Amino acid sequence: MQNITIVGAGLAGSLLSVYLAKKGFNVNVYERRPDMRKTGISAGKSINLALSARGINALKEVGLYDEIKKISIPMYGRRIHTIDGSTNLQPYGRDLSEYINSVSRSELNKKLMDLVENFPSVKIHFNMRCINMDLAKDELYFYNEAQNTEHHISSPVTISADGAASAVRMEMMKTPRFDFKQEYENYGYKELHIPPNNDGTFKMDTNALHIWPRGSFMLIALPNMDGSFTCTLFLAYDKSFAGENSFEFLNDKSKVQQFFEKNFPDTISLMPALLEDFFANPTGTLITIKCFPWSIEGKMLMLGDASHAIVPFFGQGMNAAFEDCSVLNKCIDNHPAEWNKIFSEFQTLRKPNTDAIAELAQENFIEMRDLVAEPSYLLKKKIEAKLYSIYPDTFVPKYSMVTFLRMPYSTALKRGKIQEEILEELSKEKLSPENIDLKQADKLIKAKLPKLDL
Repeated sequence: MQNITIVGAGLAGSLLSVYLAKKGFNVNVYERRPDMRKTGISAGKSINLALSARGINALKEVGLYDEIKKISIPMYGRRIHTIDGSTNLQPYGRDLSEYINSVSRSELNKKLMDLVENFPSVKIHFNMRCINMDLAKDELYFYNEAQNTEHHISSPVTISADGAASAVRMEMMKTPRFDFKQEYENYGYKELHIPPNNDGTFKMDTNALHIWPRGSFMLIALPNMDGSFTCTLFLAYDKSFAGENSFEFLNDKSKVQQFFEKNFPDTISLMPALLEDFFANPTGTLITIKCFPWSIEGKMLMLGDASHAIVPFFGQGMNAAFEDCSVLNKCIDNHPAEWNKIFSEFQTLRKPNTDAIAELAQENFIEMRDLVAEPSYLLKKKIEAKLYSIYPDTFVPKYSMVTFLRMPYSTALKRGKIQEEILEELSKEKLSPENIDLKQADKLIKAKLPKLDL
């Protein structure tokens, strides 16, 4: 019954505590915020989450998926909204068995906390902000903001899951040879809201992720269990960068109203509190974080956003963090109680893959805001679907590799680049997928893509 400390009771920290409890460890989780189930605080970020294969697998491994499924809404594709108000659906998978799930970040976090409390060997300590650590003494120091008191605890094994603004990582940065890089996008995001109809029904297609792509910016909407949609506007910060299409320019209600009437006219009637929400809700930041090493000897390990925060445009931040928990669980099986080996193996396995999903997420921002409405992109997607049907174990769409399979992210990135080259070659001067040269396609695929072990 070894004691393990987890810093952070967010999504990854809560899930990891269940993994560890099921292995027989005593787990103490220290969370800087108050208990969100008892207060009106947010979950820290506003963007709804897209739960997919990697996250689902982790939840199933600890027996939590059936409960989480109850607060999830399946989304079978992207519903693209054009400037003239027409829409079209771009399916995510080859059939209705392949979909992603919209889930509220706060509701998911609350549900995980509820489930955590079913394990008597896990205790969550709220209002405990990590302020320092002394690895030589195996001690952590916390400040209780509610009681204005300081605490220090003995912690031979600590796992940091305290998010992109990780306090533990800040302490790690003081250690020699610790590499750290953070990159902010010149884009922010603003949460908006589409309420349900008076009878509680949805105002738009329920089972889709809605996107209004506008080239250099976009609006998205994901369904909620109460019939509403959480909308997110992704827009440049600075006028010098994007002119009128920037948060800096949209500094009064008339400008915001005109901006939406010009770019998203079909949303005006859907969002009665548009102007109030726009100025009441904060503008969030988008950041990619990379660092290494993630561990110090067998004493401390970082995972999830604490070690590899990414932008949200592939819907993989939570899924990657949950996959971290699954991989760490297997590393513990491989090296029982040998924490130095466990942590070393974990970071060796995960670092290349989290770097890969960071790159994939940045690429997908361009696709979502711009390319999804382009004829050349749509042609490539049709060719891609045709090749997938002919070569189902070889030419698997990049989105499917990342979202519906659990192959390493690094493999999906590598194969995705090769497949894009093939699609580019096959789509040259073609008007439809029926016009492609299948012999040329066969030659390119067999030369460049080995079969996958599905």
